[in-house]
Amino acid sequence: MPSLYASLRTLPAFSLALLSPSQRVLGGSPPSCVNPQISCQNTTAVQDTCCFNAPGGQLLQTQFWDAVPATGPADHWTIHGLWPDHCDGTYDANCDAARAYTNITQILQAAGQTALLDYMNTYWKDVNGNDESFWEHEWGKHGTCISTLEPKCYTSYTPQQEVVAFFQKTVDLFKTLDSYAFLSAAGITPSSTTTYTSAAILAALKAPRGVDVAIQCANTNQLDEIWYFYDVKGSVQTGDFIPTNPDGSKSSCPATGIKYLPKGTTNPPTTTTTTAGPTPTTSPGTPFSGKGTLQVTTGGKADGCIISAGTWYTTGTCATFTAAASGSGFTLTSSKGKCGVVSGALTCGTNVSTGTVFTNVGGNLAYNASPNFYATAVPSGSTQATVFTTQAAASLTIAWKSS
Repeated sequence: MPSLYASLRTLPAFSLALLSPSQRVLGGSPPSCVNPQISCQNTTAVQDTCCFNAPGGQLLQTQFWDAVPATGPADHWTIHGLWPDHCDGTYDANCDAARAYTNITQILQAAGQTALLDYMNTYWKDVNGNDESFWEHEWGKHGTCISTLEPKCYTSYTPQQEVVAFFQKTVDLFKTLDSYAFLSAAGITPSSTTTYTSAAILAALKAPRGVDVAIQCANTNQLDEIWYFYDVKGSVQTGDFIPTNPDGSKSSCPATGIKYLPKGTTNPPTTTTTTAGPTPTTSPGTPFSGKGTLQVTTGGKADGCIISAGTWYTTGTCATFTAAASGSGFTLTSSKGKCGVVSGALTCGTNVSTGTVFTNVGGNLAYNASPNFYATAVPSGSTQATVFTTQAAASLTIAWKSS
């Protein structure tokens, strides 16, 4: 299992101990960890998953920039979540249905965490206005998969105290990561006319911490997410968060032409000037050319990718596709074979005799000039969802990320 063995990279010389004893939740105590090992850096298997995060050993503090509709302060990014990834970029999700609580606000209020809740109401915002539902989703999908937060790890456990610890830790970590200030220091500010290069953005975000981050773009080139990566020495509750480079997770933004739109922008301009980057060569399939992955966005948020059979998967490794120009569009091929729309479903395999010619609409994969694809539900865990071209309960778009 990747998370139980060392990753051969150099650790930064600094770390963050983010939760002081005076901030800990009243009730049972988290484990006292003596000489804990660093997640994703150990050389032997560690059995005590209350003092060692496994298999989700790399913790991601993820942030949103929601410009349309705008959420949070105009000069601040907002919280997406705290995610426990395996040490290779894969991850588990929805690990304990019995603890997938649907009353986060009440849990925090009952714990006397009004200041925490007030902060979340400002900086942990849902783009659709349902903050409580968003918090429930983040806890249920990601929080329940952090091994050191399991109830068995507490002495004299008080029910739901691990929920408070999850949200407090996420907020404390977020407060050390002022993405707006990091970017502004490098001259990268929201603009309706200027665009930026991926290299410039990544360099600005690396400068304060000395390690790389991953950035994500909506609608192909609109900057909307930053992922910060940490390994942890000890438990999430009381351990040291050590900034580290990404393992497996990569950026999805193009090399040039990235928009960092002001919050509240309406009708974003289609013509912009890119700073610090070469002019890209265009082709009928741009950006669908060469080798890359197919990234899925649903509900305005990145969520998984298309895998080699043409199905949608949210928890595994993305498949590599080859895009080749064909007429006024392009064809796609995966390791399974040619890709096409068969009986209204996206399919890749030996049963596809002639590949479908797809087109690019607004940077998204399009079939019959429509970039809209559908599934009966958003997949979770090991479930794969068939992707349809006809309307179904869950709508999605598919963008290209070059390899």
